[in-house]
Amino acid sequence: MAECHPVGFQWVMEAKARGAKVIHVDPRFTRTSALADVHVPLRAGSDIAFLGGIIHYVLEHEKYFRDYVVAYSNAPVILREDFHDTEDLAGVFSGLDADSRSYDNASWQYEGTEMQAASGERDQEYEERTGGGRSVTEAARGEAHGAGGAVIGEGTPERDETLTHPRCVFQVLKRHYARYTPELVEQICGVPQDLFRQVCELVTENSGRERTTAFAYAVGWTQHTVGVQYIRAASVLQTLLGNIGRPGGGILALRGHASIQGSTDIPTLFNLLPGYIPMPHAHQNQDLAAFVEAEAAHKGYWGNMRSYLVSLLKAYWGDAATDANDFCFDYLPRLTGSHSTYETTMTQLQGTCKGYFLFGENPAVGNANSKLMRLGMANLDWLVVRDFSLIESATWWQDGPEIETGELRTEDIRTEVFFLPAAAHTEKDGTFTNTQRLLQWHHQAVEPPGASRSDLWFAYHLGRIIREKLAGSTDEMDRPVLDLAWGYPTKGRLAEPDAEAVLAEINGYDAEGTPLSSYEQLKPDGSTTCGCWIYCGVYADGVNQAARRRPGREQDWVAAEWAWAWPANRRILYNRASADPQGRPWSERKALVWWDPDKGENGEWSGHDVPDFKKDKSPDHRPPADATGPQALSGTDPFIMQADGKAWLYVPSGLTDGPLPAHYEPQDSPFPNLLYDQQRNPVRQLMPTVPDNRYQPSGDERGSQVFPYVATTYRLTEHHTAGGMSRWLPYLAELQPEFFCEVSPELAAERGLDHTGWATIVSARAVIEARVLVTDRMAPLTVQGRRLHQVGLPYHWGPNGYSTGDAANELLHLSLDPNVHIQESKAFAVDIRPGRRPRGPAAVELVRSYRARAGIDEHTGTEP
Repeated sequence: MAECHPVGFQWVMEAKARGAKVIHVDPRFTRTSALADVHVPLRAGSDIAFLGGIIHYVLEHEKYFRDYVVAYSNAPVILREDFHDTEDLAGVFSGLDADSRSYDNASWQYEGTEMQAASGERDQEYEERTGGGRSVTEAARGEAHGAGGAVIGEGTPERDETLTHPRCVFQVLKRHYARYTPELVEQICGVPQDLFRQVCELVTENSGRERTTAFAYAVGWTQHTVGVQYIRAASVLQTLLGNIGRPGGGILALRGHASIQGSTDIPTLFNLLPGYIPMPHAHQNQDLAAFVEAEAAHKGYWGNMRSYLVSLLKAYWGDAATDANDFCFDYLPRLTGSHSTYETTMTQLQGTCKGYFLFGENPAVGNANSKLMRLGMANLDWLVVRDFSLIESATWWQDGPEIETGELRTEDIRTEVFFLPAAAHTEKDGTFTNTQRLLQWHHQAVEPPGASRSDLWFAYHLGRIIREKLAGSTDEMDRPVLDLAWGYPTKGRLAEPDAEAVLAEINGYDAEGTPLSSYEQLKPDGSTTCGCWIYCGVYADGVNQAARRRPGREQDWVAAEWAWAWPANRRILYNRASADPQGRPWSERKALVWWDPDKGENGEWSGHDVPDFKKDKSPDHRPPADATGPQALSGTDPFIMQADGKAWLYVPSGLTDGPLPAHYEPQDSPFPNLLYDQQRNPVRQLMPTVPDNRYQPSGDERGSQVFPYVATTYRLTEHHTAGGMSRWLPYLAELQPEFFCEVSPELAAERGLDHTGWATIVSARAVIEARVLVTDRMAPLTVQGRRLHQVGLPYHWGPNGYSTGDAANELLHLSLDPNVHIQESKAFAVDIRPGRRPRGPAAVELVRSYRARAGIDEHTGTEP
C-alpha cells in the first residue's frame, strides 16, 4: 500500500501513530513491510489457505462476535440435505459438471426454500415470454447477476439460533475449515506457525464489541483464478469478527488509478449498466417487465431495480423513452456471451471482432500474455488508440517483438491504426471516485496542447458526427442512436462538453427538471431521470457536491462536507450493523449510527454518518408477509442490498465456483494441492489452447523441475501500470531506468545470477530478460518440505519511451476467474537463468525447447 497507494497509506501511518498495529502479508518485503509491525512473507497464490487458517483459528478458539454473527449473518440458516462440501467430494462441491466446467447450485440452497432457476429463466411463464433460449449462466458464466447478488429461493429458510444444527451454515463452515490448521498453513503458504499464530492473535484481539480491524487489498488478491473467492474469504472472516459496517473495520479495495472505482460505477465493465445494474442478455422477445422480474430481488433495495433502470433509460433517451415503448428498453445492446478483454482477443484472432478502441489502455504490454494481444490486434480492420504518447499498442505493427522474431511482417498486417492524442486529467474537468466511494471534483488547470482532447470531448463529438451522418435515416436499427438525449452544452475554443452538465444528468431530475437529492426519489413510471442511481444526490440542490472542500478542522471525524460519497453521502456502507439489534451502539467507543426513539414522530436513525437504513424503520419493525423491496426488510436486517438483509458467510447462489472459499493451486504451480485431490479451481475459465497460451503441468514432478520457481508481478511507486504515462517522463525514467527482477541471494547463488547483471526468465508461453536485483526482500520459503524461491517482476515496462525493457506480462497465461474474468497474474511458474535472452527466431525456439522438456502439449493443464 505504501508502494502502490502512497496517498492512502498516509492514513495508515496516522493510525499507527495512535497505536494501531499494521500487518503486511506479501511475498516481498516492501516499503509497506518496512513500516509495518509485522511482515508475513508467503507463497504467492496461497492466500485462501492463509485466510482459511485464520477462520479456523477464530472458530476453534471461539473468537467470533457471536451476537453480531447470529443477528446479522446467515450463520443460523440450515442447508439442504443434498449439499456436499469439498470435504465430502475430494475438493469439489455438489453439483459439479466436469465436462462443462460448471456447477448446478440447486443443492447449495437453504432448507425451506424452493430453488429458483438461474436469472433469465425463472419459470415457465417467463420462458414463454422470452421464447426460451440459452440461460444467462450458460451465455455468460458469471454475468447471471448484477451487484444485487443472487435471488435466493422463495420461502422461509429454516434457522437454528443456537448454531448447533449439523447442517446450519455455522457448522458447515466449521467443518469446511477444520483442516486449515497452522500446520497446514505452514506447509501450503510457507508461513511459520509461530508467525501465523501471532497474526491470528493480533487480528482477533483487535476485533469484537470494542475494537475493529480493517483489511486492505488490491490486485494481489484479485488477479487469480480464485480471485473472487479471495475476497469472499476476507468477507467470511470480517463477518465472523463483526468488522463489517463499523468504524475502523471493513474490507478496502485499494484502487490503482485515481478513478477505477468510478469506472466500475458508471461503468466500463461489459456486463453492467451504470450503478451495477446487470446488462440484458440476448433472450428472444425479452421486455422490460421480464427483465426486471428476472433480475430484481424481491427483498432489499434491489427490489427497486425498475425505478433505477427506467430512470437510467430516461437519461439515455429522454422524451423518446415512454411507457408505450417500454422506455426504449429494446434499444439497449444485448450480451450474447462473455465479452471480457481476453475473450474479445480470441474473437480478434478468429476474425469476428473487426475494430477496437483503446482508451488509456496498453494491452500490447499491459495485458496477460501480451503476445496474444498483439496477434489479435494484427487481425483487426481498424484500431483506435487514444493516449498521451505513442505507446506499444500504437506501434506494435512496426516494432513489436513478433516483427523481430519473424512471426509478423509489417507489410502483411492489414490493421489500420489511428492514434489520437488524449488530454491529461489536469487538462479537463471531472471527478475521481476513490476507494471510499468518494467523488472528488477536479478543475481544469490548463488547455490540452495541440490536437489532444479529453475522453468526454471524443465521445461526445464522435456521437454528434455519427448522428449527423444518420440524420434522416428511416432504418429501425439507427433509431437507438438518433433518439439519444445528446444535447450537452459545450464551451471554449475546443467546444468541450460541460462536464458539470454531465454530472448533473448522472445525478438526475424530477418531472419538473429539479435536481434529485436521493435515489429514494426515483420512480418506476418515467417521471424521473438518473444516469446512475447510486450517484443520485451528487448534484442535489443544483450544487456540485463533489466540489466541496470544507477543511477537516471545521468538521467532525466523518467529514461529511468533504466532497460526496455514494450512496447518499454515507461514508460507511451497511452502518446499521454498527448498532446491536435493539439499535444501540455495540460500544460507545465505536458508536456510528443508532436508533433515537425521541427523534421525529416515532423515532429515527441518527448518528455521525448518514444511516444506511430506512430512516424511520425501528429496530422492532417486522414486515408483513407480502412485503417486497426495501419494505420487506426487518428492523434488524442491516445488509440492505442483500435479498435477505444478512451478510452471507455461505453463498447459496450467485457465484460460479462454490458457496465457500476453498484453496486451489494456481493454474501454474510447482506444487500439488495438499488440501484436496482437486488441484485447481474446477470451474476456472480457460481460453482456447492456442500455441501461444500453453499451460504448465501444475504439481507434476517433471514440470516442477523445468519451471521450479514462482513469479509474481507488482507495481512500483515511480511508474504507473503499463507505463504509458510514466516511462515517457524523463524524471521518472531516471528514478527507475530499467526493467528488473528481484531474487534472493540464495537463488542468485543457485542460478549464477549477478547483481545488476542480466537474467533470462522463461515460462511455458514466453521468454524475457531483466536486470538482476539481488535482495533480501525476496526471502526463500519452505513449502511442502522443500526450499521455494520466488521471483518479483514489476510489470510497467515495454520497448517504447525513455525507460525501456521487456514486458513481464509476456510470461502470463490466459486462465481466468470464472466470476469476473480477471487474469491470474500474481502467481505463475518460471525458470530463471543467467545472461540475456536469445533474439529473433531463437527466442521462440527456446520456449519450444522448455515445453518439450516439461512435456507440455495442447492438453496440459486443461483438465477440470
